Parts: sequence; C-alpha cells; structure tokens
Amino acid sequence: MLEKLNCYVKKLSILLIAVALIAGMAGCDLFFPSQNLEIRTWYDLDAIRDNLGGHHILMNDLDSTTAGYEELASPTANEGEGWQPIIGTGGDPPFTGTFDGQGYEIRDLFINLPGKGYVGLFSIVGEGGHIEDIGVVNADVTSTAYIGGLVGANSGTVSNSYSTGSVTGVEWVGGLVGFNFEEGTVSNSYSTGSVTSDYGVGGLAGGNVGTVSNSYSTGSVTGEEGVGGLLGANSGTVSNSYSTGSVTGNDGVGGLVGYSEGTVSDSFWDTETSGQASSAGGTGKTTAEMKSIATFSGAAWNIIAVTSGQTNPTYTWNIVDDETYPFLSWQP
Repeated sequence: MLEKLNCYVKKLSILLIAVALIAGMAGCDLFFPSQNLEIRTWYDLDAIRDNLGGHHILMNDLDSTTAGYEELASPTANEGEGWQPIIGTGGDPPFTGTFDGQGYEIRDLFINLPGKGYVGLFSIVGEGGHIEDIGVVNADVTSTAYIGGLVGANSGTVSNSYSTGSVTGVEWVGGLVGFNFEEGTVSNSYSTGSVTSDYGVGGLAGGNVGTVSNSYSTGSVTGEEGVGGLLGANSGTVSNSYSTGSVTGNDGVGGLVGYSEGTVSDSFWDTETSGQASSAGGTGKTTAEMKSIATFSGAAWNIIAVTSGQTNPTYTWNIVDDETYPFLSWQP
C-alpha cells in the first residue's frame, strides 16, 4: 500500500509539471486572469473553471433551490453524471487561485463519474491554490480514484472547511480530500460523512504525504486495505487531530491511520466508537477520555473548556468538558 502511495505521488508530480509547462506555452492568463468572481449561483461556481488562478468569493449558500442546480449539480445534470469537478479530470489544469467560502455552504452536490478520477467539488488543487471557510453539505460523490467531498487531489491549502454526506470509490477516497500530496496542507478542517472504498480510505483523506493538522473526522469508514478513521495511508505529517467513526476493513486497518511510514503526533482515536484497538499512528482513548480536556491539554493542544452553546475563538479548539469531543472554535 505504501509503495503504491509513493508511486501515485510521483505520477501526480509529473502531471502537475506538465500542466505548468502547458500553461506557460499558452500564456499566463490561463492561471492568472485579471478578473475576480463573486459566486451567487451554480452558474457562477461553474465559471471558476474559466478563471483558475483568480480570487473567488462565495456570497451565499448554494443548494437545490439555487439557480443552475438542475442543469449543473443535480442527479439529472449532465446525463446523470451531475457536477463536473473543477477542473474536470486529471488531465486538465489544476485550480491555483483562492476560494473563500466566507462560512457559507454548498449543499446537495451530486457526482456520479465511475471510471474517472480526481473527483470532488474541485478536481485538483495545485501549488498556490487555497480553499478556505467552505462547507460541502449532504454531498453524494461516486467515482473511481482520488475522490473527496471537497477536493480530489490537493497540492495546495485547504483550511477551515468541512464536508458531510457520502463518498464512494475504489482507491484513495476521503470524506474531505481524496489524496493530500507532498506540498498539500489540510488544517482546521473536518468531515462527518461516510466513506467507502477498496484501497486507501480515510474519514478525512484517503492518503497523505503532506501535512494534516488540527483536523478530525467522525463518519464511518469501510474498505478492504489501508483503512483508517482519519487517514487510510500516511507518509507525511499528522498532528493535533482525531477520529471517532467506526472503521471496518481487512488489511492495514487502524482506528486513526491504516498504514503509516510518516509522523503522527499528539493525535487520538476513540477505541470504543471506532471498534479498533490499534492504529498505525496515534493514541487510542475511551469515549470518556476523548471527551475530557485533560487528554488534549496534556498533549499541548491549543484548547479551552467552554460551556454548552458557547465558543472561545481565541483558541483553535473548544470542548465542553466531559460532554463533547473537541470541536474547532470557528465551526458552525
């Protein structure tokens, strides 16, 4: 599994180099057009693919009642394929701009692309690409490889974002990100959706050779090989993160991480809710321990106890001691 992970890293690196060369020959406007884009409808969201290096701002929630949904993101759109990921398939230029969700949500996203890869709301986020403050809610995503609710393959930055719903595929499948590559960073983010795959499947990301920090997942994870509550396989760095979802698989199965040659520090999983007593990284805790601030403050997390219904945004993490799991202070 880890040999396969390293092989895929090399393949995508070659792809991104080729894309950069093509962009250079075509002119900088492909990646750095002058205009920015305010997004209010599904049509606006779709137009990002014509402005991959621009700065995009979501101005409101998008859902099944928003203009363009039936044509672009519904189960009947594009002859039953639904949403076409930005920017489509792995052979197209990646997204290298910025996308600021401003805390809004993109709801009811439907994608059915069996036989294709690099699938999510965004297909590939390249180096320099930045996605933040966005929720993908009630997503239904099905494809083959490199599949996530938000991003299929990430070599950029994903922060303060989350996903819910279900993601299904064959390999490198995650609730939020399918595969986080060497230059990629996922931080202050979470996923609560169910994830199903054969190989390399995790509640947050299927594979990671980059950096994952201050993130968590709570959805169920089901697979065959390389199955983890947070990550299916890891050759990168993971810190201050946790998972609580049920984990089911046959080989390389872990409560937090399925396989790992990387570094996992100050991270935890719930041994009771996951059904897993072991992991390739992290520390297993009981449900009671996972709801105790002592577990996390003892690991030097930036966390503080709050009363129910309250948040303290001066800390990365909040917890209602002895009542809740840690939650990110920004989350809705």
